Amino acid sequence: MGEHCVKRAYKYRFYPTVEQAERLLRTFGCVRKVYNLALEARSRAWTEQGLRVSYGQTSAMLTEWKRTEELSYLAEVSSVPLQQALRHLQSAFVSFFAKRSAYPRFKSRKRSRAAAEYTRSAFTWRNGELTLAKMTGALDIRWSRPPPEGADPSTVTVSRDAAGRWFVALVVEVRQMQKPRVGGPAVGIDLGLNSLVTFSTGEKVSAPGFEKRERTRLARAQKELARKEKGSRNKAKAREKVARIHATITDRRRDFLHKLSTRIVQENQLVAIEDLAVRNLMGNRNLARAISDVSWSELRVMLEYKCAWYGREVVVVDRFFPSSKTCSACGLIRGPLPLGVRAWTCEGCGAQHDRDHNAAQNILAAGQAVSACGGRVSPQRKSSGQAAGDEAGSLMVRAVRVPAPEGQEDVKRRTPGTRWTSRPGSTRGRAAHG
Repeated sequence: MGEHCVKRAYKYRFYPTVEQAERLLRTFGCVRKVYNLALEARSRAWTEQGLRVSYGQTSAMLTEWKRTEELSYLAEVSSVPLQQALRHLQSAFVSFFAKRSAYPRFKSRKRSRAAAEYTRSAFTWRNGELTLAKMTGALDIRWSRPPPEGADPSTVTVSRDAAGRWFVALVVEVRQMQKPRVGGPAVGIDLGLNSLVTFSTGEKVSAPGFEKRERTRLARAQKELARKEKGSRNKAKAREKVARIHATITDRRRDFLHKLSTRIVQENQLVAIEDLAVRNLMGNRNLARAISDVSWSELRVMLEYKCAWYGREVVVVDRFFPSSKTCSACGLIRGPLPLGVRAWTCEGCGAQHDRDHNAAQNILAAGQAVSACGGRVSPQRKSSGQAAGDEAGSLMVRAVRVPAPEGQEDVKRRTPGTRWTSRPGSTRGRAAHG
């Protein structure tokens, strides 16, 4: 057992006074304004002069903006959230130039997240009470769970969602216990719509369908919203009612995914999951609503950072790896397998497979191969199913259970988690789970 320090965010709901709410709403507006002004300045400099504007230059621009009569209201709020907005813009440009994300977009008052980030110099944390800069009185925080003992927040983020709820997130450095990465249970996970996850052990967890439960109430609220007069207070109330229903769905789904991901990480040392192109799958108009409700991407993110916390290993298998149509018993890759086919029989060995369970077993085998040998898992490109040339003995070959060429079999150096017979080269001599 070992310890290491990790930064964790503890999010709580709070109820501001009228004065605090007014000050925070003004701060949100100033943060949005500064971000948009800096983005416009950087875009214009590049378009007209071919120049790149740095964070330091935008920080100097902020000082000049405060001195103008038109933007003098920027000085009425804390300067730290404004500087943090410039830093976030700089990070967005760094990701864009590294081709990790799209070009930064302007923040909208209606669609963008209303939030402000405060660093140590802009808040006071004393005896469990939080007071923000240029604000009277501590925030009325509802401590749904106690913060870590001796917590000393490094940053504080205040936000307000579309349902009108206020939240504060405290980033705290805590000591996390880790288990050594040697041996231990391993699990492969296949993601689906009816069964949210299918484990390689055969266990299935049904999709809770939180959005489906609230679909009637949500449709009724949306119809009421559509009938309200544009710009009226009744329309604003109806919009908030729709937002509250969406918030309820989101909270229930996130709570379910947190409990599921925590259980998976605590019970297993190695977690193997598949890499799904969720954005592309959302283009299917028949499945987009169901895919959005199960939230595969959020589950994957939770598994990744929780595995990092607790010293577990997570392996993401290539999205083109034929996990569903590869026999986990003999390694034969069958032809096309439509989504409607939930069970099939292998033509090579006669094994009967549940589609999801078979895929989970193959994902586990591929994950164990990557964990043991390194590299990545790719699909077998050879139609004959035989490895040749540079592919012989490669990780890709072991991951998809293709037998090695004649003369290169080595039973002793098999991939962990595989099963071989005493006759290398026979049909049953292929890896059963490797």
